[in-house]
Amino acid sequence: MKGLMENIDGAVAYIKSKVDSKPTIGIILGTGLGKFAEGISQKKVLDYSEIPHFVLPTVEAHSGKLVFGKVGDKNIVAMEGRFHYYEGYSMQEITFPVRVMKGLGVEILIVSNAGGGMNPDFELGEIVIINDHINLLPDNPLRGLNDNRLGIRFPDMSEPYDRKLIKLAEEAASQEKIRVKKGVLTAVSGPNLETAAEYRFLRMIGADMVCMSTVPEVIVAVHAGLRVFGVTVITDRCIPDSLKPANLQEILKIAREAEPKLAKFLARFIKAVK
Repeated sequence: MKGLMENIDGAVAYIKSKVDSKPTIGIILGTGLGKFAEGISQKKVLDYSEIPHFVLPTVEAHSGKLVFGKVGDKNIVAMEGRFHYYEGYSMQEITFPVRVMKGLGVEILIVSNAGGGMNPDFELGEIVIINDHINLLPDNPLRGLNDNRLGIRFPDMSEPYDRKLIKLAEEAASQEKIRVKKGVLTAVSGPNLETAAEYRFLRMIGADMVCMSTVPEVIVAVHAGLRVFGVTVITDRCIPDSLKPANLQEILKIAREAEPKLAKFLARFIKAVK
């Protein structure tokens, strides 16, 4: 953690020198879901490459832009593209943008991802609200010396996903006549997808969907005192007994087809947040 606070301050200072907006809601847009940012009004866009101490995404469908603006009357900042452990980045690098969002004044973090559905009740393209997670990544972003300015040494994880926000989101979905489900997310390192036996194991331990991101960001958000809301778009079905080879282009296609529904849902949700 040595120097982390100084790096955060440097990134925050640079962003404030370029952007007047004071966001209270931060959004991390997952694989194939970046076009939500097109619905943001009064936009100001910064490339990750110009922000001190930000690394760059190396994955298709992660453009690497920080978008500031409004959704309704809410000031927001959205990440078009995130960083992953499998890209070779450290957990501190992956979660650095969450720290910066906190420094900018963000109070609520919305995380989204494209994930594999192991629950047989989940259909392709469905939106699933994350109500808990299982962390199977081999490292933790809080490992190392703790800086008490950033959060307490042992943050409680009994409610990583804010129950009041989940209830509000369910109401927003109902108002938009969008069917949503709830489930437990598990995070693995990737980049390979799982075997049938691994999917069977993940299902046995209580996971409904699987991804290669999100959980480190949520851990850091909880450490920083942010309220968190998360969603997974089911982009491939990972049922062990009927498993088929994954196709990245098909996964991206399903994510993009789900975007209008997700954008409508999130916009209604954000406008309702108090």
